[in-house]
Amino acid sequence: MAKIPIHSYEDLRKKADEFLVTYNPSGAIPVPIEEIVEFDFGINVVPVLGLQREFEVEGFTSSDLKNIYVDEYVYTDYLNRYRFTLAHEIGHIILHRNLYNANRFSSIAGWKEFINSMTEEEHGWLEYQGYAFAGLVLVPRESLIKHTSELVKKIKGKKISLEQNWDFAWELIIAHLGKAFQVSSSVIEKRVDKDGIKEKYKK
Repeated sequence: MAKIPIHSYEDLRKKADEFLVTYNPSGAIPVPIEEIVEFDFGINVVPVLGLQREFEVEGFTSSDLKNIYVDEYVYTDYLNRYRFTLAHEIGHIILHRNLYNANRFSSIAGWKEFINSMTEEEHGWLEYQGYAFAGLVLVPRESLIKHTSELVKKIKGKKISLEQNWDFAWELIIAHLGKAFQVSSSVIEKRVDKDGIKEKYKK
């Protein structure tokens, strides 16, 4: 099996930024990830009934990189998770193309065999990189800083002390950011912490 590359968070940020410059040059928010997948990459998105229930996975990519299979329930009922799944799988395509090319499979069973051939550490690196790339693509740093600043100003404009209402205020901010970027609150929480955005408002 081809070796899994080790990318630091900053490596992943750079690759995500390059991806956004190429595929979302207008800086549109929310990032039109479904359109990028289908039209720019020419990848088919294929809903699969019971994928998560039977195989404990929300999505996976075929080894020829032509199809992304997504749990049907996620596809139809959970927009944020669907968008994140697509971004996660595009992350694998960008970061792990050689790994997929070296392992031929076209079925769910073949994909599971591919995953099970990895050590726990290898699989951990593979998934970490997919998750981090997805968060960086769907929540671009400059847009996150801008939107956060605007929301902090709104809170202060209502004479609410950010310092005295810290946890409540950030719950509101994160919820609004999640809606703006069409991602889950947990994705936003990780970004504002990892990027030090929340920390900069502490006095």
